[in-house]
Amino acid sequence: MGDVNQSVAPDFILVGLFSHSGSRQLLFSLVAAMFVTGLLGNTALFFLIHVDSRLHTPMYFLLSQLSLFDVGILMVTIPKMASDFMRGEDGISYGGCAAQIFFLTLLGVAEGVLLALMSYDRYVAVCQPLQYAVLMRHQVCLLMVGASWVAGVLNASIETSITMHFPYCASRTVEHFFCEVPALLKLSCADTSAYELALSTSGVLILMGPLSLIVTSYSHVLQAVLSLRSEEARHKAVTTCSSHIVAVGLFYGAAMFMYMVPGTYHSPQQDNLVSLFYSLVTPTLNPLIYSLRNREVWIALVKVLSRAGLRQMCWLHKNCW
Repeated sequence: MGDVNQSVAPDFILVGLFSHSGSRQLLFSLVAAMFVTGLLGNTALFFLIHVDSRLHTPMYFLLSQLSLFDVGILMVTIPKMASDFMRGEDGISYGGCAAQIFFLTLLGVAEGVLLALMSYDRYVAVCQPLQYAVLMRHQVCLLMVGASWVAGVLNASIETSITMHFPYCASRTVEHFFCEVPALLKLSCADTSAYELALSTSGVLILMGPLSLIVTSYSHVLQAVLSLRSEEARHKAVTTCSSHIVAVGLFYGAAMFMYMVPGTYHSPQQDNLVSLFYSLVTPTLNPLIYSLRNREVWIALVKVLSRAGLRQMCWLHKNCW
């Protein structure tokens, strides 16, 4: 009963990302710039894919969902961290902490599943091109996206409810810039060893399942690409798939470090750095990775900008037709 009474305090204290840095303003400016870049890049890519009919293909439909997930991941942690830094505050309510865990877990798991399904899309496009229209029809794409969301919601619901059920009667200071499960569990005055073991085991399954599909898909893609006789076709396939592989490597590399490497082997500072990587760096880089080497996206962007410029000129001269 004492444990329950002690655990009803409303707030946790977050150790800000900039607490251990000597150049706090510089680091904050860098984080803010990356956040704005990531938000604009993902929003623009999502918008372009939905307004340009030439991008209404399975690959771009899945890519638009990736951009949606990345916008969500950016919004879960970075605005709160920036607001705390500017106001000089570092507290977060019990409900706010639960919300961060839920939405970040939901979006992280959903993105991991989606990246695996995107690798299957590339496998079908390269290895089964004649069946692509059937195997990747719109209903299948909707099912893929739905499966990503369902996996994320189920995992987030279970993980959040169990994590927030523990009594937190020790220090309220979370050695992290947002509420993440491993950092929060260190504050519990109950025995969390069994849950931490279950969390690690489920983390391995959740990561290795999609990763196995990714490795299998791209292994077949690599074999098919190397056998292509056309230099142009080989270059196009390599360009498209290499961007996917880079995005997968960035996302899964950080996730594997956080959830497959035991907590005793990395410090809170390392946790902060890796978490910043998958909560800010990867979502910011994804639209750049997919668009800078993609001719179709650039054509769509030029088309939209040209239309906007034409409308502005038309409005200024008041001779619209």
